Amino acid sequence: MSYNLDTLYRQVIMDHYKNPRNKGAIDGDALTIDMNNPTCGDRIQLHLQVEDDIVKDVKFDGEGCSISMSSASMMTQAIKGKKLDDALKMSKLFSEMMMGEDIDAGDLELEDIEALQGVSKFPARIKCATLAWKAMEKGVHKE
Repeated sequence: MSYNLDTLYRQVIMDHYKNPRNKGAIDGDALTIDMNNPTCGDRIQLHLQVEDDIVKDVKFDGEGCSISMSSASMMTQAIKGKKLDDALKMSKLFSEMMMGEDIDAGDLELEDIEALQGVSKFPARIKCATLAWKAMEKGVHKE
């Protein structure tokens, strides 16, 4: 049985939606950012714990469509343990990917995040995919 890339990407997205990574709250001192997408009702609460310019821990809670929740799960996996600058670079790359641009991730590991590439073909869903990333950017700039 052969799978095409779209099928594989859909499976990755649904896996993150059904089995979210880093869901919940952080015990102890953490920055909390609340954001929502009023157009479709997605909402996220992102918890960031930063020490010495490194994302020590990151978790999220919220509710929304499979795109927004799986994107949050993927983002938390991607930025945990990274320098803040690298997390912001990843966010910029992700935004460019959502705008349909070809991206060169260089030495930044995007891992499962590339599964969301197809969202760029659906402008109404781009805000769903970028919600967690915008929350992270907002939190980093408060830091």
